[in-house]
Amino acid sequence: MGADREVVVRILIAEDERMLADSLAEGLRAEALAVDVVYDGDTALERLGVNDYDVLVLDRDLPVVHGDDVCRAVVESGAHVRVLMLTAACDVPARVAGLRLGADDYLTKPFAFEELVARVHALARRARPADPPTLERAGIRLDPARREVRRDGRPVPLARKEFGLLAELLRADGAVVSAEELLEKVWDEHIDPFTNTVRVTLMKLRRKLGEPAVIETVPGAGYRIR
Repeated sequence: MGADREVVVRILIAEDERMLADSLAEGLRAEALAVDVVYDGDTALERLGVNDYDVLVLDRDLPVVHGDDVCRAVVESGAHVRVLMLTAACDVPARVAGLRLGADDYLTKPFAFEELVARVHALARRARPADPPTLERAGIRLDPARREVRRDGRPVPLARKEFGLLAELLRADGAVVSAEELLEKVWDEHIDPFTNTVRVTLMKLRRKLGEPAVIETVPGAGYRIR
């Protein structure tokens, strides 16, 4: 699998056609993306104000707050989220108008799901600073492109969520990362905030990395790689 699928990417879908929105979310989650869904522009703005998204898949004709106004608000806020605008209008003036609002990309309905996935990944790469070719700390070497992890030269096979957690801890470069931050970056809003998923996944990750332990629990704060 390619590099695009190994970096945790968080998506917000704002689409009032519920069957389409839920179908897109299901498909994108199968691509190992963290996906939240809303069905109107007002709720989209609310979520954007709370969560840090990489890509907003935005239907232009949203109820309550129009998609155009959502796009304008995103641009004015200076948020790093990239906007993929969806619309049934396929004429050139409509596409140009959407791009002039500040959308980063434009896709007309109906569209092929594979094309949407490709565009989402392309926008996500632009939304976040590029990782170095490898992340290294405490004898651990993580290669996002090859999805490989080694500790002191020994290969360490990891499940996807274990890989995601380790990548986030390495990116923190010794700083403490809270369980809440890990939930937000590696999972999506459907995860129970009171779940012990982070603790259980970290337990498995620690076991696979072996001794001596390198992931430190900071009581009341979170986790770090020393």
